[in-house]
Amino acid sequence: MDIRKVKKLIELLEESNVAEIEIKEGEETVRISRNYPQNSHPQQQYYLQQPQMMAAPAPVAAAPAVAAEAAKPAHKGEAVKSPMVGTFYRSPSPESPPFIAVGQTIKATDVIGIVEAMKMMNQIQAGKAGVVEAMLVEDGQPVEFDQPLIIVS
Repeated sequence: MDIRKVKKLIELLEESNVAEIEIKEGEETVRISRNYPQNSHPQQQYYLQQPQMMAAPAPVAAAPAVAAEAAKPAHKGEAVKSPMVGTFYRSPSPESPPFIAVGQTIKATDVIGIVEAMKMMNQIQAGKAGVVEAMLVEDGQPVEFDQPLIIVS
């Protein structure tokens, strides 16, 4: 950052009642603050901080999460996975009933839901015949490519 800009910021701070100002330009940050000692008239002392690199946060231990997932009971059936990234809807409209429900027998050509991607509504077919064992995705939830949507046994 140009020293003239820093001087101009100091002048602006002197002319106002602002105690501190911070400006960011790209990766550079300048913070100018006024130090007011207690029980005295404002004395103008300025501190200029050099740009600092932000330290990456320490990695969080993933072992408990993995152990928790391993403890979940596995479903016996096969997962029907999302063929794309988008938002999953269980029914054709908010007023309509869901396409399928847990315990329902479905055919391979039955529509199990809709994935909205780039303003396009894509009907997702089961691809497998059987009984719906579990719904793994809530209505309106974002889904990733190859994310399991339902379990069919």
